[in-house]
Amino acid sequence: MLDTIDAVMAALRDNDARPYGRQRTVTAEELVDAADQFDDTGLRAMALLELMEAYEYDGERSKAPVVFARVLRLWDTDPGSFGEWATQQVFWRFKWVATSLLGTPDVPLASVRRWHGEMRDRYRAAGHGLQPYYAQRFHLAAHIGEDVQDAYELWAARPRTELSDCHACEVRAAASHLVRQGDDAAALEAWRPVLSGESTCAEEPYVSHAQALLPLLRQGRLDEARSSHLVGYRFARGKSGLARSVGQHIEFCALSGNEPRGLEILAENRDLFGVTGDPSGRLDFLTGVEVLIAGLERAGHGALTVGGPPGRSWTVDTLLAHLRTEADALAARFDARNGTAAVGSRRRDRLARRPLLAEPLALGVRAAAAPELAAVPVVPAVPVREAEPEPEEFAALVLRARELQLLGHPDADRLWRRIGERLTAEGGAAVTDAADADRLGTVGQLRAELAERRAHAALDREDWEEGTAELRGAGDLFEREGLAGRALAARTRALVAVLVGNGSGNDSGDGSGNGSGDGDAAVTARAVDWAALDAALARAEELAAAPGGPALADDDYLVVLQCRAYAAHHELVLALPEPPEEPPAEQAGRFALAVAAYREAAAARGSVRRLTVARQYAADVAARQGRIAEAAEELRTVIAELEEAGQPWHTPRAYGLLGQALLQNGEQAEAVEVLHRALAAAARWADESYPFAATYLMAGHASAHLGDTGAAIRALSEAAGRFDRKGPAAAGDAARTRLQLADLLSSADRTADAVAVLESVLADAAAAGPEDRLFAQARLDLARGLYTLDEYRDAAEEYLRLATLLEGWTEDLHLRTMVAAEAAVALALADRWEAAHAARSRALAAQEQWPQTGPVSAMLRQFARLVVQREGADGLEQALARLAEADAVRERAEPAEPEADAWYLRASVHYERARAYAVADRYEEALTEADLAITAYEAGGERAETPRAEAVRLAALIEGTDLGRTSAARARLAAAVERCRKYGLEEAAEILADLRERLAD
Repeated sequence: MLDTIDAVMAALRDNDARPYGRQRTVTAEELVDAADQFDDTGLRAMALLELMEAYEYDGERSKAPVVFARVLRLWDTDPGSFGEWATQQVFWRFKWVATSLLGTPDVPLASVRRWHGEMRDRYRAAGHGLQPYYAQRFHLAAHIGEDVQDAYELWAARPRTELSDCHACEVRAAASHLVRQGDDAAALEAWRPVLSGESTCAEEPYVSHAQALLPLLRQGRLDEARSSHLVGYRFARGKSGLARSVGQHIEFCALSGNEPRGLEILAENRDLFGVTGDPSGRLDFLTGVEVLIAGLERAGHGALTVGGPPGRSWTVDTLLAHLRTEADALAARFDARNGTAAVGSRRRDRLARRPLLAEPLALGVRAAAAPELAAVPVVPAVPVREAEPEPEEFAALVLRARELQLLGHPDADRLWRRIGERLTAEGGAAVTDAADADRLGTVGQLRAELAERRAHAALDREDWEEGTAELRGAGDLFEREGLAGRALAARTRALVAVLVGNGSGNDSGDGSGNGSGDGDAAVTARAVDWAALDAALARAEELAAAPGGPALADDDYLVVLQCRAYAAHHELVLALPEPPEEPPAEQAGRFALAVAAYREAAAARGSVRRLTVARQYAADVAARQGRIAEAAEELRTVIAELEEAGQPWHTPRAYGLLGQALLQNGEQAEAVEVLHRALAAAARWADESYPFAATYLMAGHASAHLGDTGAAIRALSEAAGRFDRKGPAAAGDAARTRLQLADLLSSADRTADAVAVLESVLADAAAAGPEDRLFAQARLDLARGLYTLDEYRDAAEEYLRLATLLEGWTEDLHLRTMVAAEAAVALALADRWEAAHAARSRALAAQEQWPQTGPVSAMLRQFARLVVQREGADGLEQALARLAEADAVRERAEPAEPEADAWYLRASVHYERARAYAVADRYEEALTEADLAITAYEAGGERAETPRAEAVRLAALIEGTDLGRTSAARARLAAAVERCRKYGLEEAAEILADLRERLAD
């Protein structure tokens, strides 16, 4: 019941603790009505100021002036009833009203300027400096595009006052001015203290992260752009007051080649289309969305379903029409009000922007929206070599495609696609009417060849079933045309196509395998059908010896042998034990014979391409058995032979295998160099079948081992994105890569980035079963990341979701104890004490069955600390009870967990007990406990020196400050400083020495 002043004040405090959003805004409106029932100016002013704040951060700025008019009437009537905070806020909120009026096109410019004058006069009368007034003048000039530089200098040259915007917000304003002036480099330098987190406020650095995205892209600072997007969007997501920032993140996605991510953000923020209380912010949001949608329309995706205003379905075409209509009209209203074209011009400049990068920027997060876009990036790769020309004459086109196919040239795929298009459009006449038609063969042969190319395309995208079916179909078509050799080659490929993706490679016998496929590791292994492969070899020998000339081309014969070598390689890899154990004789012997036969036949027929594939199989097996030097030498020979033969398009796979071998051998620096060569060569030759994802993953591991965290993050981000492009078959690999990426980001103190990555992993968690360890690990990492970011409520929710998942587990049951303990602390820090105590009870009960003494003791110590922080001396009894529980947990666990660091658990409890006694002003007991902690840490040896130094610091504070025994405290500190320096703990020594000097004073 809000029937007393105290009740309304309590409700105002409760509402102030809520996050900004509709619930807080509606409650603030209700509390204004509740306050109006009392003749209390101070209460009514507080309620109105709270409502203004709710409007400001809930996208309802246009309502603020009316509310502030009521505040000013109260102020003018009874200023003495305003407390110190409310008085300061009266003058502070003049700026909010100025921003609201400027951002509403229905407010005449003369009214905006009159308000500026009102602000100036009231500031002068109250003795406040005018720097905030000149800031508003500058914002007006920047908005209408007149006298901008003069207004900027009038503001920037004035000293800050207590009513100036915070330092971070002023840095953002100055940096944004430099961006509008076209000086991205200077803007980013100005932004440095904010983007680095040195200067912050309630909305910074997050708003600056959004505004700096495109300058970072234009300056080539891609790692920072990625981080700004991950960190900034997490904060802006779903916030009505930050619609402008959301629009900037969507625009960034469009211009960095991340259209699927942009569509996902759009879908997550559909409700922002309904936020109309900040017209200026709305225009920026709509324009950012339009940049994305217009780009998709230009790329031919007009029929694609996308998120838009709730209440109906939208396509790219329909949403684009809607956006243009509303945003053009809104911009025109601003320009008509302002008497300039500045707003419309800025909008047109944004819409004229085109993607800034040749390749999509790997963000490290998964985008589930529009998978058809994820598979084929809207941003095309820039060619880095002269592509093979496409002959206009059909016969020449087919003959050249066949030549390139025989060489394994990557441009063969493009030519075959063109052949398929022309055959579809022109029918059989394309063959029968072509010049040199007799050299083309029949229409049926061409259709068989196209089926064969479709098979390879399916296998490249890891659709084994379709690829195998297409190969069998191609075999039937070849047979029908009397091409027995081609039919045999296709059917033999089908025999091994089903093995692809089972851990030994991604090649189905066409010479592209490298022993490190991109597919998910969880594919079930298949047995090799050696009877069928033996029959294929016998048939090949029969065709080769046919009277009247061989009915089997050399390359078709080599395909049969390669399929046998591939199958033997696959079989051996699955059977290989860990080195140095010898491989099973049967599989090893079969592999040696198959590869030798393939190698000899390729050499006899002069096929460098096939010969080097045989060597790659041998090198891969050697590397897997730990014979790294042998493997490396073989692969270097392969690369040299391919270069000498003028077939460099085959070198990427050899480079990839060589990099893998070097990485396995601990030669990370050379591995990184070689893997980058592989990636560069594969990109140069546009080899769509190359395992980019696996190679980027290896490069990331190598870079991480070298301590090059930035390079490792880039590589793992790219690897995750490449796995995404492969579709559901590689979803597990993508998730595992992101877990590694998140771990790397966390270790680099980029926890917010890591949390963004983990959230994208868990977007698929609904599909995970109760035994899915991958998603459980991701949720645990996410909970800990949120905890580190002080987002305790969200962390607690993740812990509770994880606890529910663990209920279905039959192994690793100790995780239940650990998760319950960590959840209890998060709940306590989120001020949800009833739930926290329930979780504490669950953790203690679980500890009896599945001990996790360290986490449970840490939980109890944290509870003790938090309760005295919250209740002071009144919480001492409860804190001591928690610490007694911690001691009891340790004592019961010591016999069962002899490896546990009992000294640390014992000392830590003494330390926390000392702190609790000190808060309760029971200093003698506090000092006794601190001394017990110091003694207990002695048992930990050198690794206990850092926490021991902290216990000495606490003891000296109690002894010297609270008990007045300065000499004893200084002597204690002097000995501790010397001890810290002995162990190389310089930072701890400096802290203790500084305290000793302060005690002397």
